Amino acid sequence: MANLHQTLTQRVNTALHFPAFRSRNFRFYFLGQSLSLSGTFMTQVAVPWLIYDVTHSAWLLGLAGFLGFLPALVLTPFSGVLSDRWSRHYVLTLVQLFGMTVSGSLTALVFTGMASFPSLLILSVLLGIVKGIDMPIRHAFVSDIVSDRADLTNAIALNSIMLSSSRLMGPAIGGILLATVGAGFCFLFDTLSYLGAIWALASMRVVDQSIAKQNTNPWKSLQEGFSYVYTFLPVRTILILLSMQGLFGISYMAVLPIFAADILQGGAGALGFLSASGAVGSVIACAYLSQRRGIAGLERIIGFCPAAIGIGLIAFSYSRSFFLSVLILIFVGAAGTMQVACSNTVIQSIVEDSKRGRVMSFYALSLVGMMPLSNLLAGSLAHAFGAPRALLVCAIACILGSIWFVRQLPVLTRSIRVADQQAKSV
Repeated sequence: MANLHQTLTQRVNTALHFPAFRSRNFRFYFLGQSLSLSGTFMTQVAVPWLIYDVTHSAWLLGLAGFLGFLPALVLTPFSGVLSDRWSRHYVLTLVQLFGMTVSGSLTALVFTGMASFPSLLILSVLLGIVKGIDMPIRHAFVSDIVSDRADLTNAIALNSIMLSSSRLMGPAIGGILLATVGAGFCFLFDTLSYLGAIWALASMRVVDQSIAKQNTNPWKSLQEGFSYVYTFLPVRTILILLSMQGLFGISYMAVLPIFAADILQGGAGALGFLSASGAVGSVIACAYLSQRRGIAGLERIIGFCPAAIGIGLIAFSYSRSFFLSVLILIFVGAAGTMQVACSNTVIQSIVEDSKRGRVMSFYALSLVGMMPLSNLLAGSLAHAFGAPRALLVCAIACILGSIWFVRQLPVLTRSIRVADQQAKSV
């Protein structure tokens, strides 16, 4: 049976050209996390719906969303410190157990009819804690479970495919369950899905890549990580551009309801298709990136992606055709994911192992930290000038970001090559 499994795995690898799957640990990780993340995104849809169903208050819904996001914003940098001080395999397993406990509590509350706004708010905050600890460790852990460093690019691309497909499938299945059997079954699915992730982590044979426990306090470790990011030109420049993309490039998500209802004259169904378009583009982009090996040339892709996003947002702001708007958002979603995934690949390939967790926490923060500001910016601009003009402003900012980055490409390329050679020699 073992020989048959190995033979089938080799044939699948050969057929699909996904070299990261040659790593046994990565195969387990991919399988377990694909199931678990689908449940996670399902819960992220069901919790707001349930809160609004209980309170019928838009203000309380917004408050719950803010408080649920706040722990992730605060804890993400410290999660990077934790990732560099302790075994990522062990900490990630504990996070899965904690997440399963929170999701199980949600399941019990709904099925017993005891769900109330205070209890849902507390559990929403706990889910934010799970997210804040989980993200940096998950990104850094990928480098620990790929046996051949040359396969890291492929592993990061496959990890992005997993995230994008889960973000597409989880809410879709969650919406069906909400409409047919209720929120309790969404939470039940999420609770059970954690078992797959825990089983996969338990089945891995991981050599501890973490640094020995340090005597420095967490604040000093965090300061050391920030200093490393600030003084390391390639990482600093990539994260600045990524933050700009997080602020301006995803701003269209905040005004999609306006385009769906008022500009494209659609309804809830139109909004659903427009929201899913970006995820479809993400899957396409990740499928392309999964075929690449090495980081040569990725910095050029990073530089041109914001300009592509800007052009797409300009086209979307002028489009009055629903079908054309969907195609444009697929293009925008693909460009955004290309930038995020390529940034992840380059950063992970050139950073020091001793600081990987902290660097990836700033990477995660550049994505998560800009989301509320992006929503606020887009909403304010749309209120003042209208949604189409708001997107034009954001599109121009994206294009200017690309111009700034591309002008630094010669220096960045040399720095990345030197850093990559030094990382490979370690």
